[in-house]
Amino acid sequence: MTADYDLLIIGGGINGTGIARDAVGRGASVMLVEMGDLAGATSSASTKLIHGGLRYLEYYELGLVRKALKEREVLWRALPHIARPLRFILPHHKDLRPAWVLRLGLFFYDHLGGRELLPATKTVRLDSGAYSRGLKPLFKKGFEYSDCWVDDARLVVLNALDATDRGAKVLTRTKCIAARREGGLWKVVLQDLGSGEEKTVSARVLVNAAGPWVAEMLHGIAGTRSKAKVRLVKGSHIIVPSRFDHDRCFIFQNGDGRIVFAIPYEQDFTLIGTTDVDYHGDLGTVRTSGEEIDYLCKAASEYLDTPVTPEDVVHTYSGVRPLYDDGAKDAKAATRDYVLELEGGQTEPPVLSVFGGKITTYRKLAEEALKKLEPYLPFKRGVWTAYAPLPGGNFKVDGFDAEVARLEKDFPFLDTSFATRLIRLYGTDARLFLGEAASLEDLGRLFGSNLYELELKWLIDREWARTADDVLWRRTKLGLVLSAAEAGELDSFMSTYLAERTGAAA
Repeated sequence: MTADYDLLIIGGGINGTGIARDAVGRGASVMLVEMGDLAGATSSASTKLIHGGLRYLEYYELGLVRKALKEREVLWRALPHIARPLRFILPHHKDLRPAWVLRLGLFFYDHLGGRELLPATKTVRLDSGAYSRGLKPLFKKGFEYSDCWVDDARLVVLNALDATDRGAKVLTRTKCIAARREGGLWKVVLQDLGSGEEKTVSARVLVNAAGPWVAEMLHGIAGTRSKAKVRLVKGSHIIVPSRFDHDRCFIFQNGDGRIVFAIPYEQDFTLIGTTDVDYHGDLGTVRTSGEEIDYLCKAASEYLDTPVTPEDVVHTYSGVRPLYDDGAKDAKAATRDYVLELEGGQTEPPVLSVFGGKITTYRKLAEEALKKLEPYLPFKRGVWTAYAPLPGGNFKVDGFDAEVARLEKDFPFLDTSFATRLIRLYGTDARLFLGEAASLEDLGRLFGSNLYELELKWLIDREWARTADDVLWRRTKLGLVLSAAEAGELDSFMSTYLAERTGAAA
C-alpha cells in the first residue's frame, strides 16, 4: 500500500519543525500538523538562550552540557540574524557557592564544547565601572562568560519555512484526533479547527512531538504500549523596564540552589526568569502565578540596588516543559536531556515519541530521531543541517551590522532602528517583502511601531500568522509596545484580509 507521506509529525514546536526540516532535506516526504500556532506553547516560552546549561554541571549532566555547548556556535553560524553572542556576569555571593567552585565550573564550561568564536571566561570587578551600576555594592567580584541569545519562536518558524521550501506540508490549526495502524501504515485523522472539516492521511512513520501533550497523544494513538512517563514542569518569566545601561546579562544564584537570569530584552526591557514548578493544570491555560512573580522579584532584588516589585512587571509568560520523568525529587533536578522512545517497526509501522529537550539541542535531537527512523524512511542523503543556514541567515556570523547598513543603503527611507528590527527578524529575507518599495508609503498601512501592512501580509502569507497574538508575541515582540487599540486594529485587519484571501482562493 502506498502512503501519502513517508513521515507525519504531530507538533509544531522546535522539535517537530526541526525533525521535519531535517527529514525533508534527506529526501523523505513529510507532513507536520500543529493544533495551534507554530511555537504556540513551550517553544516560545523559553529564556531564549542557546547555552550549555551551567547549572547542569552540578547534576553531573556532563554529556548534556557538552552536547549543548558544541551546538552554540553551530547554531549561531546558521542563524546570525536571530541569534547573537551574549556575555553573562555571575556575581560571587559570599554566602553561596565559593568563588573557586564557580571558577572551576566555568573552566569546564569553557573547554567542554570546542569553543572557537565565543570569548573565554574572565574575572571582573563589580564595585567599579559600568557593571557596578544597578547592583548592590556588597558584590565586589564576578565572572564573565559567554553564551548566545536566540529568538525562540522565530527559530521554530524558520525551521518550518525551510521545511516547506524543501517540499514539506505544514498545517497549523489542525489537530490529530485519531491514529491507528492499518495495512502496514499509519492512518491519521486530522481536523481543521477553523472549519471543523476532517480528513484522513496515511504515513509510513509517525512522530509524536506534541510537547506537553506528548503523553496524552501517545495514549490516544491506537495500539501503543508505552509506559514512559512525562513530568510537566512550568517555567515562568517576567519582563520589567530596563534595569541596566549596558549589554551584559546577569546570572544570579539563589539560596534554594536555583539560578535566575536578568537579560537585556527588546531594547527597553529586562527579562527575568525562570522558575521550576511541577505543573498539573490545564495545558491550554498556562499562566504565571503570583507566587512565581514574587519569587522572581525577590531573587532579582537580592542582587539589584533598586528592588524589583510585582508592580514593575509589564508582561509575563510561562511554558510547560515535557521532561522525561527520571524520578528526581525536585523539579529543578529533573533531567533536561531528551529521550526518544521508538515503538513498533518490526512487524508494524513505527511511532517515535519525543520527551524533553532544549532549544539549544533541537538540531541534534532531530539527527538522533532520524537515525532511529532511518531503517523505515527512504533517505537519499545523510546528516546535513550543521552547515546549512536557515532562511535569511545566509550571511557571515559577524556580518549583522553590515547587513543592516546594506538594507539602509538600498532602502534609504528605513531608519537604523527599523532596518535593525527587520534584519533581526528576517535577515536577508527582509528584501523579499520590501521588494520595489521606495518610500514608507509603499509599505501600506501603519499599525504602530514600524509595523506596516507589507510586513504583516508577509507574516500571514508566508509565516502562518492568523491572529494578532501570532504577530505581536511570536513572529515579533511588538506586543510590548503596541497599545491595546493598535492590537485590536491589527486583529481586525487580519480577519478581513484572511477572509478575502479565502474567498479569492475559493
